[in-house]
Amino acid sequence: MFSNVVFSAAAFLVALGILISIHEFGHFWVARKVGIKVLRFSIGFGKPLWQRKGKVDDTEFVLAAIPLGGYVKMLDEREGNVASHEAHRAFNRQPLWARSAVVVAGPLANFLLAIAAYWVVMMIGISGVAPLIGAPVPDSAAERAGFVFEDRIVSVNSQATPTWTDARIALLEASLGADDGALQVEVEQANGQMVIRELSVTQDQMLKSDGDAVANLGFRTWWPEVDPVVGELVAGGAAEQAGLLVGDKIVEVDGKVLRTWRELVEVVQPSAGVALPLQVERDGDIISLTLTPEPFEVGEQTVGRIGIMENQSQALASKSQVTVKHPPVQAFGEAMARTWDMSVLTIRMMGKLVVGQASLDNISGPISIAQYAGQSASIGIDHYINFLALISISLAVLNLLPIPMLDGGHLVYFAAEAVRGKPVSERVQIWGQQLGIVLLGSLMFLAFYNDIWRLTQ
Repeated sequence: MFSNVVFSAAAFLVALGILISIHEFGHFWVARKVGIKVLRFSIGFGKPLWQRKGKVDDTEFVLAAIPLGGYVKMLDEREGNVASHEAHRAFNRQPLWARSAVVVAGPLANFLLAIAAYWVVMMIGISGVAPLIGAPVPDSAAERAGFVFEDRIVSVNSQATPTWTDARIALLEASLGADDGALQVEVEQANGQMVIRELSVTQDQMLKSDGDAVANLGFRTWWPEVDPVVGELVAGGAAEQAGLLVGDKIVEVDGKVLRTWRELVEVVQPSAGVALPLQVERDGDIISLTLTPEPFEVGEQTVGRIGIMENQSQALASKSQVTVKHPPVQAFGEAMARTWDMSVLTIRMMGKLVVGQASLDNISGPISIAQYAGQSASIGIDHYINFLALISISLAVLNLLPIPMLDGGHLVYFAAEAVRGKPVSERVQIWGQQLGIVLLGSLMFLAFYNDIWRLTQ
């Protein structure tokens, strides 16, 4: 447990360092190009842990103690005295286009990082799970649409879905981009035939429902259907105590005839503490046993567990594994398209949050992001780079929001200056800063609250 926490924290800090460095370098590079003097380039806030002076303008390069951000400090007459011979290099003396370019450069650098990251993973190939459907939940939207076991989702509203991740994104994009209604889902059936299924989706299902929005539609991830044969026994478990042996085939439980391992699980899980009569096939004979599943806590639920495992499905599970890979030129086009799609999806989701059409539970903070960082890094470098791209897009979009203190807030001031013909007054900017502190503080509080709430579930 401790090692997992350390690994996730390390993966998160590396990702954060890369994202902040790229963002601030965008501001820094453009500022230098338009002739602004940069006084400090800092990754992190607070007490410097490491610093040195550069050869140009004696710029201080700093690594600080609090790694939750960074900044580029530029020469500015509003923040202190500026020598007359350097006044022309102050930020506030620059034309509006130059100041705007410096501000935009940070988010733009994050978008470029996302494109580069997606380009790399699409060239080297990223592994994933094919969007194969397990048996849908009874009376769910998926079952009503006609989905059956081993359907493969090929596209959603003509958007290709080579992996389950792509299918989830496509389902969410389609539901965000239209009113409640039917989505056109192209499916390859187990026999290879292509069909179109109409999936009725409401935005409440996707955005306001608890848990996994796609699971709430009734979709289950495919897993091979195998016989209910005991592959391994947990020492001292309920199955061993009942007399089950490796190789036994459980053919009947509590009067229900079993065909698959999944059916066995569906009987056992809701039967914690209940004595279940079994019919077991062993060496061609049928014998009777009685088994009592042990109670086991899963979140807020108590489920039955008997201490057996099957060992047939792993050999068949390769069917669900895919690798998405493209040649360099096509990969670049796909990277551009993915960056655009994820940016639009992020903006739409933020819009739904603002107007109350999406649950605030969707907001994640540093703890959740650290967990995602650790999970992606543990899967492989391809998934970690993909994670970097996604977070880089989120950081870029967040910084472009019209909130004072963020880059988007500065652009709002510059737009007002362009209309008025003169800068916004310092008093208005101070009010804006105070408003920005309140808004960002509230957002951070909510994000931390959601993180802690998830940890306690």
